[in-house]
Amino acid sequence: MSHNLGLKIESEKRFEKFVERVKKTQLVWGLKSAEGWSVSPSNDFEDATVMPFWSESAYAKQCAREEWAHYASESIPLDEFVNAWIPGLDDDNLLIGTDWNVHLLGKEIEPLELLAKLLEK
Repeated sequence: MSHNLGLKIESEKRFEKFVERVKKTQLVWGLKSAEGWSVSPSNDFEDATVMPFWSESAYAKQCAREEWAHYASESIPLDEFVNAWIPGLDDDNLLIGTDWNVHLLGKEIEPLELLAKLLEK
């Protein structure tokens, strides 16, 4: 199995857990600094920008290092994320990263695709 395939499977598993946890806790976590929320160039799509979110504060905090060392984890209520953030990210043509690991790798998804997953029963 190639290294990339292993990462893809790992990212998919983390994505499923992200959706599960966020539905349960009704919270999404991002990294925020005085300049705003963290964003990153896409690992998967050329010329795309990703805003990462995590299902737990601890996961977000482990990514607050190097160029993101001055960021702190901050929670967003799920209803606000669904009703305001997702449409805004979609309007801005941003992708969403879910539960990225410490190497800032993980699933990148279209906002409306994530919305559909979050609204599934």
